[in-house]
Amino acid sequence: MNASPAPRRVSQRLGAIAPSATLAVDAKAKALKAAGRPVIGFGAGEPDFPTPGYIVEAAIAAARVPANHKYTPASGIPALRDAIAVKTLRDSGYEVDPARVLVTNGGKQAVFQAFASILDDGDEVILPTPYWTTYPEAIRLAGAQPVEVFAGPDQEYLVTVEQLEAARTPKTKALLFCSPSNPTGAVYSPEQTKAIGEWALEHGIWVVTDEIYEHLVYDDAVFTPIVKAVPGLAETCIVVNGVAKTYAMTGWRVGWMIGPLDAIKAATNFQSHLTSNVANVSQRAAIAALEGGLEDVAVMRKAFDRRRHTMVEMLSAIDGIVCPTPKGAFYCYPSVEGLIDREIRGKRPANSAELATLILEEVEVAVVPGEAFGPSGFLRLSYALSDEDLVEGVSRMQKLLSGS
Repeated sequence: MNASPAPRRVSQRLGAIAPSATLAVDAKAKALKAAGRPVIGFGAGEPDFPTPGYIVEAAIAAARVPANHKYTPASGIPALRDAIAVKTLRDSGYEVDPARVLVTNGGKQAVFQAFASILDDGDEVILPTPYWTTYPEAIRLAGAQPVEVFAGPDQEYLVTVEQLEAARTPKTKALLFCSPSNPTGAVYSPEQTKAIGEWALEHGIWVVTDEIYEHLVYDDAVFTPIVKAVPGLAETCIVVNGVAKTYAMTGWRVGWMIGPLDAIKAATNFQSHLTSNVANVSQRAAIAALEGGLEDVAVMRKAFDRRRHTMVEMLSAIDGIVCPTPKGAFYCYPSVEGLIDREIRGKRPANSAELATLILEEVEVAVVPGEAFGPSGFLRLSYALSDEDLVEGVSRMQKLLSGS
């Protein structure tokens, strides 16, 4: 008699989720460091600066107020939603009703809830690739399917309207738009942003736009809010943002989503069951951040800009690596196809995942392989770390990959 198959212990939906590759690389690097290994990690998208002092002081003061020891409305403290509306007008150039704002536990929760609020089973979401590792998982968890549209370094990692149109089907419900981009650092021009927004509006396609890196642009690049470029998108666009990257507040877990009232109401209802509200003290800190100006941001951006030039120059000196100059965020996304199947200390990496493992094992430098963001053949390196560690880490890679 045949035995019955063992019952599934973990749900099929959650069992299919891949762990965050960037967090996994960062965790492995930190674990090796804790064990006394001189590992340098280029994995995490996390500024190495402390949160500005005035924000910390605001949090300390808030923690002493008993009212801040309680729940807040699920949608966020009204004063924070007001501050987000004021900040949006200041930085993005258009007015937002605070009723269209939902405060979330970081930008990542905003991404998930944005997709959950508009997608149904069988829907498709066009996903420009390379993409941030969380996007396809959030789309699948909402019951939809990501449709990847790849743009390589020959296109400066920027997809075209023609590519998007070729990927559109009757099932297309939404487009993910991220500029400045994680993982590539690519920035769409105002003209490109407007063209993509008009295409989405023409075809009734929702846009989920991730603007978390809005203040980190360099050279002649300009951050262009897609709703500002195409005001008609306001009723079919969800804006995702937060304080994490701009104010070095990754651990405070404060993000938000802005969108039409029906989508925000649905996401608020969902969040009321999922996590209730964002920590009260963190919300008070976020108010201080948004109302405190951008002076500290300018200091951090100057440092990132300097490190950007250093990293591009050093990576480009390695035979087999092609490193486009990023125009935003704090990542380099070099092509390493010239290193695939090349003998390196007796090994021949067959893809960028094997190359990343080889780099970690041989010279104790942690990088994220392209497989985490789409096709193989690339590496992502964050330059949100100290100048000294950056130079030391890439120097080790230079020695390894040059055969030294």
